[in-house]
Amino acid sequence: MKEANLLHRSNCPIATSLDFVGDKWTLVIVRDMLNGKSRFNDFLESPERITATVLTKRLEAMVKHELVVKKEYVSRPPRYQYLLTEKGQALSSIVLAFCEWGNAQFKQTWKTPEGFGVQQDIL
Repeated sequence: MKEANLLHRSNCPIATSLDFVGDKWTLVIVRDMLNGKSRFNDFLESPERITATVLTKRLEAMVKHELVVKKEYVSRPPRYQYLLTEKGQALSSIVLAFCEWGNAQFKQTWKTPEGFGVQQDIL
């Protein structure tokens, strides 16, 4: 079996995409990045209350799948920020569509902020 086949269940574009971003946290982290968050502690402060262990694993997977890059911003002690790549930024239309659907179906959801999905720094 080739290594590429281990990354996803089938060649179905929906199944393959969900294998990369269909877990409980990835699109929430992308949402936060689209709203300007980039540092580990920023993500921990989100209302969904992701744990540090889960966040670490998710960010590692997102780096591995080239959705984000990990960039050192302080060397002593080492501190990193996470920035969307072009591949990760391409998820903005999907995240926005989820927001629109959620707003239409669930009246108690937050309204999508104006300018949402426009990230200045794309790597």
